[in-house]
Amino acid sequence: MTVIAARVYREGRLLSEVDLSKPIPTLEKKEDFIWIGLHDPDAATIKTVQQHFGLHELAVEDALDPRHLPKMENYGDTLFVVARTVHLEDGNGGTRIAYGNTAIFLGRQFIITVRHGSMRSHAPIRQQLEATPWLLKHGPDYVLHAILDFIVDGYFEVIDLVEEQVLVMEDQALESFLNREQTARLFTLRRDLFRLTRILGPMEDLANRFVNIDLPQLDSEIDPYFRDLADHVRRVNYRVAGLRDTLTSVIETSGLLEQQRQGVITRQLAAWAAILAVPTAIAGIYGMNFRFMPELEWRYGYVAVWGVILLVCVTLYVRFKRSGWL
Repeated sequence: MTVIAARVYREGRLLSEVDLSKPIPTLEKKEDFIWIGLHDPDAATIKTVQQHFGLHELAVEDALDPRHLPKMENYGDTLFVVARTVHLEDGNGGTRIAYGNTAIFLGRQFIITVRHGSMRSHAPIRQQLEATPWLLKHGPDYVLHAILDFIVDGYFEVIDLVEEQVLVMEDQALESFLNREQTARLFTLRRDLFRLTRILGPMEDLANRFVNIDLPQLDSEIDPYFRDLADHVRRVNYRVAGLRDTLTSVIETSGLLEQQRQGVITRQLAAWAAILAVPTAIAGIYGMNFRFMPELEWRYGYVAVWGVILLVCVTLYVRFKRSGWL
C-alpha cells in the first residue's frame, strides 16, 4: 500500500480525510495542517504530493533513496529530515539487525512521511496523537518530534533484545568452550553493533541540530521535546558502546579461558608423562637383555623392581596432586 493515511487536522482534531487520487484541498485556516503518511510510494503519488506542496526535487530524490544516513536539510519553507529505523529479522546466521528509512517533509501546515523498509508503522503515533488533541494542536513540528521519538524508541527495543543475547553468550563463554557457531554469532553481533554505531552518530548529530539551530518551521515551545529526543539518542549510543565493549571482553575472556583450560590439560599430560617415565626407564634398562646385570639372579629382584616403580610413581603422583598439576 502506498498511501497509509492522509488527514487534515484543526485545533488538534481530525477535520477530514484526503484522497490523494484527487486534487489536494487547500487548507482554510492558518492553524490547519495536513499529515500524509506514505510507504514505498509509487512515482505518481510522490509527484502529486511534490507539485501540491512545492517540494524540492533534490529532497524528493533523497526521499526515494532508502540508503541515506540520518540528515537534515532546509529548503526554504520546507524542512527535510531523514532518519534510519532499526528492527531485528531472522536470517541464516540467526537474528540480525536490519534497517529501514523514513524521510520527512515538514512545513508550517503539513508534514509528509515516506517510509522504506521499516517494519514499524506510524499508525500507533497517529492514534495516540488523535486521542490527545491538546498535544496534536501544537502542529506539524510536534508530530515531527513524535515520529522521531517513536523511531528512537525502536532503537531501545532492539538494544534490549541484543543485550539479552549478549548476556547469554557471556554465560556460555564462562561455562564451556564456544563452538564454531557460537563464535561466529559473537563476531556477527559485534559487526552489527559497529554498523549501528555508524547510524547512531549522524542520528545524534541530527537530534543536536534541532536543539542548537533556530529553524523557521519549528516553534520555540517545542525545544524541550527535542532536547529530550537528543538525550534519548545519546543514551542509545552509550548502551551500544557498552555492548560493543562487552562483546569484545567476551571474546577476550573466551580466549583466555580456553588458554587456561589448555594449560591445565598440558600440565596434566606433563605430570603423567613424568610419572610414567620412571617405569618406562626401568623397563627399558632391564629390557636390554645384558647377561650380567644386578639382581638377575636374586630371588626377590622382580618384586623389588616393581616396589621401586610403585614407590616412585606414588611419590610423584602425590607431589603433583598437591601442586595442582593433577
